[in-house]
Amino acid sequence: MPQHFTEHWQIRKPAVRGDRGVVATQHHVASEVGAAVLRDGGNAVDAAVSAGLAIGAVEPWMSGIGGGGYMTVHLAGEDAVRVVEFGMRAPLAARPEDYPLAEGTTGADTFNWPAVVGDANVEGPLAVATPGYVNGVALALETFGTLSWERAIEPACRLAADGLLLDWYAAHKIASHARHLARFEETRRVYLADGLPPRAPSDGSVGALRLGNLASTYRRLQKQGPEDYYQGALARDIAADLEEVGSRIRLEDLEGYDAFLADPLERRYRDAQVAVPGHMTAGPSLMHALSLVEPQAFRGTAPDLDAVVAYIEALRTVYDYRIEHIGEGGEGVLPTHTSHLCVADADGNLVSLTQTVMSAFGARIMLPRTGILMNNGMMWFDPRPGRPNSVAGGRRPLCNMLPTVVRRDDGSAIALGASGGRKILASVFQLVSFVLDYGMDLDDAVHCARIDVSGNEDVGVMAYMAKEIIGAVAERYPTARVFPNGVSPNLFACPQVVMRGADGALSGAVFVASPHAAAVAA
Repeated sequence: MPQHFTEHWQIRKPAVRGDRGVVATQHHVASEVGAAVLRDGGNAVDAAVSAGLAIGAVEPWMSGIGGGGYMTVHLAGEDAVRVVEFGMRAPLAARPEDYPLAEGTTGADTFNWPAVVGDANVEGPLAVATPGYVNGVALALETFGTLSWERAIEPACRLAADGLLLDWYAAHKIASHARHLARFEETRRVYLADGLPPRAPSDGSVGALRLGNLASTYRRLQKQGPEDYYQGALARDIAADLEEVGSRIRLEDLEGYDAFLADPLERRYRDAQVAVPGHMTAGPSLMHALSLVEPQAFRGTAPDLDAVVAYIEALRTVYDYRIEHIGEGGEGVLPTHTSHLCVADADGNLVSLTQTVMSAFGARIMLPRTGILMNNGMMWFDPRPGRPNSVAGGRRPLCNMLPTVVRRDDGSAIALGASGGRKILASVFQLVSFVLDYGMDLDDAVHCARIDVSGNEDVGVMAYMAKEIIGAVAERYPTARVFPNGVSPNLFACPQVVMRGADGALSGAVFVASPHAAAVAA
């Protein structure tokens, strides 16, 4: 099996435990924000909203108020699960003709759709979909939280005013995407001020980078409320900037956007009830994958070769069905660069929140009036007309997000999810199996070697999987490749998990592929 490259270091972040709650996010600063909310008496939704807003200021290439997401909430007092849906939508004026086909495919960030001329669905003004993030987290806070909007957004306001924390990883991210960031005026002005990527201080300190007008936009949102993003002066500024750069989004797209509450999809698997978001996410595909491996007799304390092969075959089947049949324009029903965070509070409530601007730095367009970095949600649509997930005005695209809640018969409950685009499904699927089939605790489950199958013929294998399993997989799957678990490139999804044990104990864990990621006890 060919080796991609070799790294000779390994870092493992251990699980943490806390009495008043645990927050696991992809940035330690955001985790601290959420933990502080729990210490001050807020609940899991309060902490998730505050931490999620904060991530947009400390890791803007992953998510922010120019994107969208899904939140799955376990309400301990009711033993119920609800979903808040705030995914991105195509502009009302979106046209399939804007995305003429070219040779090749769009690549790893999407579903390997056919490529589009000039990558118009990947970066630039026509890649931007109507964002739902602010509407969604505000709805979650109003429905399930206890904090006011003003208090929930305050930490993000302060962090945005401080500027982007410029450590080695942030500098690396900007440098890695500089060629694309340079294409657009305001993005170039902010991230490449002298024509070159910024450099992190060499003395071990952390620098700061002002993110355009983002700080003032956060304060405007705090003062005027989340509705200002969709129906106020801020909405008019956003719409004006987008129209000027050539987007099809207009004020009516923002005014007509509504996040909504939904019941989850649920199914039994082993001794647990698994709950996921619905049709347009990877949730139905997870249910499909679990149904395919349910007859498998898993044995031992960790996956053997038979289990790994079962995972590979299930994921291949699921992805084939998903690409061909699922979308708002289809009838398919499955058998019975994104950020993720999870929160558990002292009352046993759990939140799994996935939020994204899609690719790293989204559409690479920062709006000059507001400093908002916009998503490239149109990339999730199939550019071929007449298919279940084709471009149509106002339509929601198929997405990879998968915030999941698992409730076991012994009274324990787990919230989990991941970032990583198409790799999310494989990651969450295996973590659910690791916990329910092998009885792993969070620490072992998060760090157990995984495979990745993401909608093409490739099979990725973590380098620290048992050598005999790697050899047998390579023999069976000629496209299998071994990859180290490094921070860049990140070739496997980056999960976060929190758990309330049957005894009420709270714990959380993160996967090390993001050096910023951290679980923090309240």
